[in-house]
Amino acid sequence: MTKTAVKTVGVVGAGRMGTPIVGHLVRKGFATRVFDLDATRAGAVKKLGAQWAAGAESLAAACEAILVCVGFDREVQELLAKGGPLRKAKPGAIVAILSTIHPRTVQNLAKECESAGLHVVDSTVCRGGEAADSGTLLSFVGGSAELVERLTPVLRAYSSDVVHTGGVGTAQVAKAVNNLILWACLVADHEGLALAQLRERAAREVGQPDDGLGRRRHGDRRRDGSGGGHCVAASGRDPRDLPRAKAAAP
Repeated sequence: MTKTAVKTVGVVGAGRMGTPIVGHLVRKGFATRVFDLDATRAGAVKKLGAQWAAGAESLAAACEAILVCVGFDREVQELLAKGGPLRKAKPGAIVAILSTIHPRTVQNLAKECESAGLHVVDSTVCRGGEAADSGTLLSFVGGSAELVERLTPVLRAYSSDVVHTGGVGTAQVAKAVNNLILWACLVADHEGLALAQLRERAAREVGQPDDGLGRRRHGDRRRDGSGGGHCVAASGRDPRDLPRAKAAAP
């Protein structure tokens, strides 16, 4: 495997993530070629200082590393299928799949492309459009240590953090885990805020402030002497009222 530094980078897909990535590559001194099926994006790409390629095939033939930023599993497979345009890349070229696709798709493509002398890795990105604009993306990379080392200067052009996750396909898994944790935190934030708003509204309804422990200062006991203030303050109703409420519901 050649260990020469990558100087020419191709980007397939000039959408919301691909376009700012192109700008960062150019600013870092990489000769950058770009192709997208939507030819109307050529003007924005050229303004960034990159060269617009006539097709994915001609882009592949001219580049030492290719970043794939398309939307779907099927599109990635078409680009790298036998006879596909990216199979025209030079032997030794690295094809980094930034798209979020199935890990097995990446693994299968990596194995299939070995006969053409191409090195396929997955390099998923996290943190969204604003991070792409500022060049502070998080890049997960799945591939051999040698390939990741060679590709890292390219990834650093648009990423503040680059994490080698293991073999091919592991970057897809890492992004899935990252997204799962993100959405779990967002749901927890939403539920916490909803709970706080319910407590505040319940306290206002009886005209008494909450004591900060989930109880109204003078309303933490039922008339029958039993407790239950935590539930009343948090949800606005006592849990013992729920069966009756459900029975009365249409």
